[in-house]
Amino acid sequence: MNQISTDILLSVFLIFCRIGGCMLIAPALSSNRISPQIRLFLALSVSLALTPVLLDKVSGNLSGLGPAEMLTRIASELLIGLLIGLLARVYFFALQTMLSAVSMAIGYGGMPGTPLDESEPLPAVSSLIMMVATAAIFLSDLHWELIRGLISSYSRMPAGQGVAFQVSLTELVDQAGAAFVVSLRVSSPFLLYSVIVNLVAGLTNKLTPQIPVFFIATPFIMCGGLFVMYFAAHDYVLLFMEAFSSWLRG
Repeated sequence: MNQISTDILLSVFLIFCRIGGCMLIAPALSSNRISPQIRLFLALSVSLALTPVLLDKVSGNLSGLGPAEMLTRIASELLIGLLIGLLARVYFFALQTMLSAVSMAIGYGGMPGTPLDESEPLPAVSSLIMMVATAAIFLSDLHWELIRGLISSYSRMPAGQGVAFQVSLTELVDQAGAAFVVSLRVSSPFLLYSVIVNLVAGLTNKLTPQIPVFFIATPFIMCGGLFVMYFAAHDYVLLFMEAFSSWLRG
């Protein structure tokens, strides 16, 4: 009976390693605005809730493992959880990078906003769009899809078989490419608007060199950028969330 209890405790801990590693870096759930105690409690709660479902997939052959083998098993579960969280986080890294370029393109790059998901403040436009994307995860119940993905990961990457580094790196690179393509599609209206208005301002400055056209046009460029954000908000949020949800459900 003591041996069975020990196997169960080790199995729960291994489940916690994968789920906690994912939540350590997953978007929204790993925000610095959430207390570490709350994040730890959430990871423990999800691990205990999923234990009846995942116990049979983890508890096999634990009784015969030595300390070194157990440490190897714990490290592999942590790495798998971090990989799953990083694959989800890549979409937000790519979006944040492109939004920084968008903020500079429409004149808001020098205006730091309130830090939301990161410790360093982003420009106000970037902070607003990142906050909407983060809130949309919970409004569209995509956080449940992340938990379903963790359950499904035990079928694709069974416990005890280690991490396939080559396959994982290939998948990470492909995911980064897909995420930047989606982020470029989201930011393309702003970048196209910036190219057009700056080209017009440059031509006007060449025709009338006596007038500081760029200085006069800056408020109008910033105002036009806000209009683009207002009219395109519904489309780019849906585009980003559709790409993110298709990866989670796939």
